[in-house]
Amino acid sequence: MAEAGASRPRPRVFVARLIPDDGLAPVVEACEARVWEGELPPPRDELLRAVEGCDGILTLLTDRVDDELLDRAGPGLKVVSNFAVGFDNVDVDACTRRGIAVGNTPGVLTETTADLAWALLMAAARRVAEGDRYVRAGRWKTWGPMLLMGPDVHGATLGIVGLGRIGQAVARRAMGFGMTILYYDTRPADPSIEGELGATFVPLDDLLARADFVSLHVNLTEETRHLVNAARLRSMNSDAILVNTSRGPVVDQKALFEALRDGAIGAAALDVTDPEPIAADDPLLSLDNCLVVPHIASASRATRGKMAAMAAANLLAGVRGERLPTPVNPEVYEGYEGR
Repeated sequence: MAEAGASRPRPRVFVARLIPDDGLAPVVEACEARVWEGELPPPRDELLRAVEGCDGILTLLTDRVDDELLDRAGPGLKVVSNFAVGFDNVDVDACTRRGIAVGNTPGVLTETTADLAWALLMAAARRVAEGDRYVRAGRWKTWGPMLLMGPDVHGATLGIVGLGRIGQAVARRAMGFGMTILYYDTRPADPSIEGELGATFVPLDDLLARADFVSLHVNLTEETRHLVNAARLRSMNSDAILVNTSRGPVVDQKALFEALRDGAIGAAALDVTDPEPIAADDPLLSLDNCLVVPHIASASRATRGKMAAMAAANLLAGVRGERLPTPVNPEVYEGYEGR
């Protein structure tokens, strides 16, 4: 029997990657924390060993949380805190069945992701990456009237697929460029949002046929996997530019390569690929009209710090037996009534 007044042992947690100190410092202070310090994600066997006996784990999108991992963690696991808005790496149903709370970091990266989507759109339109390579290769000999021409952004038609928080933020930026804004979602937005943004709901195929730029902002589900497929790519304007900051599998990547190679669309700018990371010899990377960056939509110092703090808050609440600030599966809390 523990002596009266004896302090309880600190919760055991595993943090699957180095995160900003905004989140890491409070976790290390409050818990017996093991932190994976490698640049790459922990290999599966290392991950399984690391979670054994843990009260909580802080995961990234690269860490698959399934029945195998939950079994290895054992019955003491109380919380899985995902350092991301998305959580398709977590079997939420399996966690719920075991009474394990799952947390994510919603809302915090809306504006930062919209900034990156807009940066990709502008860079692809004005061929910024191509121009940089052109100069570095020593090919810039003189000003030329035909050199690296691209489409105008101002006054063009933007099609937004998914008018959630990020899609709306992208639309607000488009208003400043005097763009015509079309959008598609599973159902039309509230008329007040449409009015505020000057956005018009249209069927997806109509949007793809009419838009000069298409920006994707949907969650990855069975319905959205390969939402942009070969047929839909071929239905787009031959000068159109596709921007994807959602999830890689939303686009059929093989079909995208073929559409870009054949001139069926003008260009693509991708923050996400399928798989991630994209292989160095992937044919997409051989195309000048495809811009790829390494999943950096939320990579501002301020936003990543806020994400770390939110992930830590979820982890610490979970190991203390408290309600998570941002739970994915609030039904694990007895008597939950949507509050």
